[in-house]
Amino acid sequence: MSAASIAVAPAEGELRLDRWFKRHYPDLPHGRLEKLLRTGQIRVDGGRAKAGQRLQPGQIIRVPPMELAPKPTPSHRPGREIAGAEAARTELLRRVLYRDDDVLIVDKPAGLAVQGGSGTELHVDALLDALRFGSPERPRLVHRLDKDTSGVLVLARNASAASWLAEAFRHKEARKIYWAIVVGLPKLSAGRIDLALAKQGSNRGERVRPDEEGRRAVTFYRVVEHAGRRAAWLALMPETGRTHQLRVHCAEIGTPILGDGKYGGSGAFLPGVDLAKRLHLHARSIALPRPGGGIVSAKAPLPKHMAATWRFFGFDLEPAVEPLADVEA
Repeated sequence: MSAASIAVAPAEGELRLDRWFKRHYPDLPHGRLEKLLRTGQIRVDGGRAKAGQRLQPGQIIRVPPMELAPKPTPSHRPGREIAGAEAARTELLRRVLYRDDDVLIVDKPAGLAVQGGSGTELHVDALLDALRFGSPERPRLVHRLDKDTSGVLVLARNASAASWLAEAFRHKEARKIYWAIVVGLPKLSAGRIDLALAKQGSNRGERVRPDEEGRRAVTFYRVVEHAGRRAAWLALMPETGRTHQLRVHCAEIGTPILGDGKYGGSGAFLPGVDLAKRLHLHARSIALPRPGGGIVSAKAPLPKHMAATWRFFGFDLEPAVEPLADVEA
């Protein structure tokens, strides 16, 4: 067994090295991890590293050969968890949008987290072994979506692909289009939102707020259709990839995303109508340049709760021309 070289995904930026190992190698005891670090067997970009070191996207982690006890399969867990995991695996397999030797793109369902966290046992990262499709390597996450956001999620099928995909996201070469229903109608039918954001602690979980001293965040948007001034269908193209960026940006221009009570409060709901009170934000499509030429792309259909809202307002579920297709970020 030889050492592995693994690229840090964009979604893992600022993650501590020990937590990165906990995520990727949950059966590795912390004491053994510390020993591997002390003896220089684990390295980051070729240099010695410490457990508390903060990682940056694209950095290469050298993982030495390790014999670990196999992790219990979901069949050894209580019945309710077995059913949940099995159903999620089956659903992900059904939702594969694109696959080649390097890249896998799935349509992540709303409500399924991409990575684990406090109280989150079931997530995409825990289900990736089901998406090997005969590959000797486990797929790797290279970006993330919010738990309640549905749509295109890109996975790397090997270390080399993880490296160039991470670079594509880091250098803003990935073209991502989102669809959303917002409450109200923006003052301008199209525009560019340039509003820096910063994370803040909250007893309601992770929140983000506008902050001039925060990280720059840019979103292009266009109104595709609208129902008077009551609601509008927006196409959104984030130039940057900050946490909750689209949700905060939409709320800040006075049109919160439908169902987003976290950032829109009561103003994110339409009283008197029978619509799902869930987040109406969907990662519609993605296009990524492949090294040496060519484009990897995929498009995800609307989830059921959003499709029902489209039909309620009489919006076109499959427009002939994709909104924002002509925007140069």
